[in-house]
Amino acid sequence: MEEKTEKKGWRWGVNRWIVLAAILLGSYLFTGFFGVGLKIPVEMPHVALPAEPISDSITLPVLGEFYLTNTMTALLVTDLIIFLLAIAISRSLKNGKQVLTGLTAAVEFLLEYLYNITRNTAGKWTKTIFPWFATITLLVLAANWLELLPGVETVGTIKGPDPDYHYAVRQVGPFKTIVEMEHAEAAAHAGEGGYALYPWFRVVSSDLNFTVALALVAVIMVQVVGFRAQGPRYLKKFFYFDTLFNKPIFGVIDFGVGILELISEFSKILSFAFRLFGNIFAGTVLLFVIGSLVPVFAQSMFYLLEFFVGLIQAIVFGLLTMVFMAQAAQGHGDHEEAHA
Repeated sequence: MEEKTEKKGWRWGVNRWIVLAAILLGSYLFTGFFGVGLKIPVEMPHVALPAEPISDSITLPVLGEFYLTNTMTALLVTDLIIFLLAIAISRSLKNGKQVLTGLTAAVEFLLEYLYNITRNTAGKWTKTIFPWFATITLLVLAANWLELLPGVETVGTIKGPDPDYHYAVRQVGPFKTIVEMEHAEAAAHAGEGGYALYPWFRVVSSDLNFTVALALVAVIMVQVVGFRAQGPRYLKKFFYFDTLFNKPIFGVIDFGVGILELISEFSKILSFAFRLFGNIFAGTVLLFVIGSLVPVFAQSMFYLLEFFVGLIQAIVFGLLTMVFMAQAAQGHGDHEEAHA
């Protein structure tokens, strides 16, 4: 017997009605749809390269004056997400689950994919390189995707030229915020020039300090893996003197290539740091601009773009780290045989 499948019409979908209600609500709150609406004033987020401080200065014994910034709070949230995922996967395995489901299954699929890539590239050094590859990829991925959560870069404090006027902000939806004036007099200053939103959470990948620090860790560990695999012979990659005197022409070429290799190791730090920082910071500014021009629904299309950009940048950062580690572990061949 043929099973009858019930076809649901477009009007029976529940999720589409929720989306439509959110669009209409946003239109009513922020745009005054068809001349009817609240037209709640929303200030433009403060766009700046350095992270913004969200606390008063704290004097520490060694570090001196210290500020809690919005990227630090985002990093703490990112670390918390990774820890919770690790705990969820660990509990699922301890409970005897043979097949993971939901978000833990997605993480398992990603880690298995990364492990297979590492095994095909690094060979016997897979167990040494894979933890760094997986950790960096998961950290950058969680940091990038934090931008997609409601409240990140949209909830904060509005500050203006007059320090007496500060406003608290609360989240309405994934796109905009409601401004709550602390006193009635401040309402007259809302919407005037010079006021900007300083968010309490900002994607840590848009902070150059984080990307440079992560790049330093990646490049330093590449050298560590190289020394573990080859010992002092690894230095020949940068300082090759074996053919400098017995084969003057090729020896000078080999020595020059080594110096270029040394320079390239430092250039990797800039490449790692600015690639990740530039892509994520540009995406953040793009969402700000689109949200200011079209407050309702338009950001949704760009959120999908940022989803893929965050995924690609995380995999590229981790993949390049893994490839450089594999190359450092496998050596660079015998120069003397090449010129014999």
